[in-house]
Amino acid sequence: MYSIIKNINKIFDHRVRLGIMSALMVNDFVDFITLKELLDVTDGNLASHLKALEKVEYIHITKEFIGKKPNTKYSTTPIGTEAFQKHISALEKIIKMQR
Repeated sequence: MYSIIKNINKIFDHRVRLGIMSALMVNDFVDFITLKELLDVTDGNLASHLKALEKVEYIHITKEFIGKKPNTKYSTTPIGTEAFQKHISALEKIIKMQR
């Protein structure tokens, strides 16, 4: 069993981080407001989870201005993509074992 769960990544234990990565995996990028609305979280809650993913280099942050308004976009890094794919694959293997 250990060989299966070794790819379960603790960083994805929280539903918000799992949601962030899920959204980023199917989009080239997602902005802060879209993530906030999609996940139904507060600014501070989302920011803390984004910071945790940035700290382990799973996401890339791009800041720009649209007119005079700041816009922050997030995307996955190659490291983040690989880690998330391994995590999902491990979960799928565990589910298949239970059938």
